[in-house]
Amino acid sequence: MNLTTTDGIEMKRSNFTYWWQQRGIHEKLALSCVAFYLFQTLIPFLFNFSASSFLYWFSLPSSFWGILEKPWVLVSYAFFHASFSHLFFNMIMLYFGGQLFLNLFNTKRFLNVYFLGLITGGLVFLLSYTIFPVFSGNGSSLIGASAGVTAVFIFICSYMPYQEVKVLFFNVKLWQLGVFFILTDLIQIPNGNAGGHLAHIGGGILGFVYANKLKEGKDIGRSFESILSQLAKVFTRSKTPLKTAYKRNKNTPSQGVTTAYKEREQQKKTDAILDKISHSGYDSLTKEEKNYLFSSGKS
Repeated sequence: MNLTTTDGIEMKRSNFTYWWQQRGIHEKLALSCVAFYLFQTLIPFLFNFSASSFLYWFSLPSSFWGILEKPWVLVSYAFFHASFSHLFFNMIMLYFGGQLFLNLFNTKRFLNVYFLGLITGGLVFLLSYTIFPVFSGNGSSLIGASAGVTAVFIFICSYMPYQEVKVLFFNVKLWQLGVFFILTDLIQIPNGNAGGHLAHIGGGILGFVYANKLKEGKDIGRSFESILSQLAKVFTRSKTPLKTAYKRNKNTPSQGVTTAYKEREQQKKTDAILDKISHSGYDSLTKEEKNYLFSSGKS
């Protein structure tokens, strides 16, 4: 008879926690989508009801009235997929685009681009089905992470367009890949899954605009990042640390001032490296610059 001790359970928990913490945000999102796909497949089967009635509460409808009924669907639609192949190709793209993105930027900026891409893609889908007569009365709904995935991929294609990557046996520039994917979506709109292709284009527009504004020194996702931070505070229980009173020498700069100065200097160095990438490509960086970007991107 095999017995599992509490020490063994705690060790497994601790190993899983460590493993999870080592995953990049793109990997965590991909694993979450896989978990939700299993959830959407098994729950209707086990409780004997239709998958469509289950997905109704999480998919994005093609009318603004539906958004008023269930506003959470502007984000929740991205965690569910129509088929295994739909999920598989989205996750491959998410992993590939995420690896490139996180070599340059941190997790917060990735989340900004990803979720703003989802929202923009969803809104383009909604507006298109509201404005264009060809879609009227269609009653379609949208699921899938494609808009967010496309936003991340087009962002990186726009930010360092002349960086070359290997596709099968050929080296191609990122801007060429970006143009290929967007044109493919435009051409396929009349041929089926119009809502999905429109959402891809919406996400791509967000990624393109975000990258080019960032090159100008403007982070259009900063306000969204503040909203995410506030939401995180609401759902995170934090213990109030003990406060120690002390008298600071007037001639000694405060810790906050010192930290702010260090952050400004680090940001200047990061901006200089990113500017070099946008003009000359990632391969033009020295080993030290690549290491610095990698370490700052994990923070």
